[in-house]
This record gives sequence, structure tokens and C-alpha cells, in this order.
Amino acid sequence: MIANELKKRALELLADGTVARVLGWQPGELEHDWSPALFENAKDMEGFVYGKYAGANLSKYCLKLNKAEGKTLVMLKPCDTFSFNQLLHEHRLNRENFYIIGVGCKGMEDQNGLLLKCTCCKGKTHEIYDEIIDDEEARQPMPEADRFEQVSKLEQMSHEERFEFWRNELSRCIRCNACRNVCPACTCVKCVFDNPNSGIASKANVTDFEENMFHIIRAYHVAGRCTDCGECSRVCPQNIPLHLLNRKFIKDMNELYGDYQAGVGEEERTPMTSYTLGDVEPGIVHERGNE
Repeated sequence: MIANELKKRALELLADGTVARVLGWQPGELEHDWSPALFENAKDMEGFVYGKYAGANLSKYCLKLNKAEGKTLVMLKPCDTFSFNQLLHEHRLNRENFYIIGVGCKGMEDQNGLLLKCTCCKGKTHEIYDEIIDDEEARQPMPEADRFEQVSKLEQMSHEERFEFWRNELSRCIRCNACRNVCPACTCVKCVFDNPNSGIASKANVTDFEENMFHIIRAYHVAGRCTDCGECSRVCPQNIPLHLLNRKFIKDMNELYGDYQAGVGEEERTPMTSYTLGDVEPGIVHERGNE
């Protein structure tokens, strides 16, 4: 099994001093609830697991380990490597501080079945790695789905219908900040929403406006940098489809500036941070809205 191979290799790298710690997964309180975990020795590694419930993207957790003494071994699924690579693009991580094992993936699940991001898998290619441990013979064909299908349906609604849709969804928000805390693109040392002078630092929303502002501003802040890992929706205790906000921006950028996948290659400039003479004019948003 791939889990045994990963554990064996991690123990080897710990033993010979190549890495000082391992970032992986451990069982949670529930069968389907596997959590990110840090393992620093052979005894710790007894709790290591890998399998269909290892859905968590470990890239965000690397931020706190970036300046730790010694290398950190981090295990990344193919789609996770987009997030890690994007953090490298933004100079938030030092590549030399990590040893990356690209792990094989046959699709991840939770209590409801296949994870959202796995229904439209972005591919089996690891964008960055030091070595790959995979069981290619055990791979299963992933289902193909249009990841922008629901976004397109929202675009077909009237302004009033879309507003009502999001008001219904966002009204369930309890401001637990799980979406922000897990998002690999949310890397500010101090978040604007933690500024006591902003008037929105409270955990509980006082008005509907706060619910809208928190999520819409956060979506704008990660536009062009979101890899569509789906972690925001995966961890939301209220099951709000927050990924749809991000996918709307991704769909617009693809249509206006050409297909773009954040975290791919070595290019650091994104459609939102670069300029060409062929770029669309700002008024295109208004024009498209009236078609």
C-alpha cells in the first residue's frame, strides 16, 4: 500500500537527517476526519495515515514551518502542488526549506463521498517535487465534470436572483474564519478583518452587510492567486459553497485574458498583475452584464 511506502520513506529521511520533521495526516475523531499533523520522530510516525480521507491540502501549513530549523518533509497530492508552487511564486516559502514527496491520489472523500475538487480533477501531474511515490496500477479513472457549470447557472440568473442566492448562503456564516485560516492564498501576517478599526473584527456579524463584505473582499484578495483547491468549502461548518465566488473570478479571467491556472510553472505574474496591449478595457464587465 502507498501509505506504508510513504511511512517507510519518511522514516528513512528522518533517520539519516535529511529532514527534521514530516508534515502529513493523522486520524481525527471521526472515521472520515483525517487532520494535518506534524511528526518529528519514529514514534510520532506510528500515527501517520494516508488514503481516501487525506483530503486536506498541506500547503498552507508550510508557512509556519518555513523558518524552522532543518528541512520539513511535506507530502503533496498533485493538486496540492499548485498551491505550494503559488506560494513559491509569491516568495512566501523558501524551496530549500522543504523536501517534497509527491503522493499519488485516486480521489479524496469525506462523509458525503467524493470531494468537490475531485469531481473535476485538475490532473495527476505534480507541479513540484523531490520524489514521487505513487501506485499507478491502482489508479482509477476520475469523473469528468465542468467545474464552471454552477457558475454558469448563476450567471444566467437575474441580478435579483443572484443576490437572493448569495444572501441565503452567506446568511449562515458564523464568522469562524475557517475558510480564511485554511486558504493557501490567505497569507497576510495581519488580516484586514482583524483590524479593530475596520468595524468588522467581531466574530459575530451585526448586519447582513458584514457577511457580504467579508466573503466578497476575501474573494477579491485571492483573485488570480486561487488555485481552486476547494479548501474553503471543504472546511466550512455551514456548508456554504464559497468556492463558487473564486470560480467566478477564475472563469472571468479565463474568458478575458486566456486560460490560466495559478501555481503552474515558474511564471510569477498573473493575469491580475501583468499588462498587455491586448488586455480588455475596464468597461467590459459592464458590457458583459448587459448582454
